[in-house]
Amino acid sequence: MSRKSWSKNKRPSHRLRLASGLAAIMWSAVFALAGGRVVSDELELEWSARALTPGEVISCKILAPPQVVWMTARMFGKEFPAFRSSLDGSWRVLVGIDLGVQPGRHVLEVQARSTQRETRALQAVFYVQPKEFPVRRIQVEERYVEPPPEELERIRREQELVRRIFAELTPEPLWDGEFLVPVPGEVISAFGKRSIINGQPRSPHSGVDLRGAAGTPVKAPNRGRVVLARELYFSGNTVILDHGLGLFSYFAHLSSFDVAEGDLVEKGAVVGRVGATGRVTGPHLHWTVRLAETRVDPLSLLEAVRLIL
Repeated sequence: MSRKSWSKNKRPSHRLRLASGLAAIMWSAVFALAGGRVVSDELELEWSARALTPGEVISCKILAPPQVVWMTARMFGKEFPAFRSSLDGSWRVLVGIDLGVQPGRHVLEVQARSTQRETRALQAVFYVQPKEFPVRRIQVEERYVEPPPEELERIRREQELVRRIFAELTPEPLWDGEFLVPVPGEVISAFGKRSIINGQPRSPHSGVDLRGAAGTPVKAPNRGRVVLARELYFSGNTVILDHGLGLFSYFAHLSSFDVAEGDLVEKGAVVGRVGATGRVTGPHLHWTVRLAETRVDPLSLLEAVRLIL
């Protein structure tokens, strides 16, 4: 397939065309806070985000010739697989800015491959802005701060299990349409808060805590497969849903399960009940989202998916 065959349709003269990746990078920097467009010879990227700060999700729509059969995006040392939209045939990808990403200049690289295995690429620069997260101070049972020696091997095994789950990649999206909030309660502890537990610094809060009375049904925010449903030392009764393409929901501190590992559940299905198991101060739902192993705010995911549809 010739280069010319990828570019048969002329673009309107008012649309800026960029002949090189370097020019694309320079142009995209102007749109560093809300959204923008980057055009290469064969690909066109439109993106939008709630903000460009740690924990946010960037929504990307990529226009490509019909011969393209595979596409992926890479940023922050992570790969974010793209999928073709059934609505208009364009490609879509969600890119996560991990909680630990340093502010500054970061390059998004898009790679596409055609039916003839020809490749095309596009680059865009994003400037991640610093964000100050508040501090939360909580008191819990001492065994959840300094676990007894006999529990350390169990904790290590569970942490490794969860790490392996988040590293898995289901090659197609299982989710469909907008995401739901799993319980109706308001946020009582926001994403990213720096945690002081029993006076000791601990890892930042990598999810959101939602208010809910014990026994409140917890609903699947979107379609997904249950890849874990068991009791863990720190998070208590825990359910993890694989939504496909490296996107996971993690629900902690449940009082009970309504699903089993291996189940495929639809959006809105009850997966468990709010509880107070594990390291908690009272009943609530802890909801964590992982996107290609990046820690992102579940509320940012809700907005990003809405923008990408």
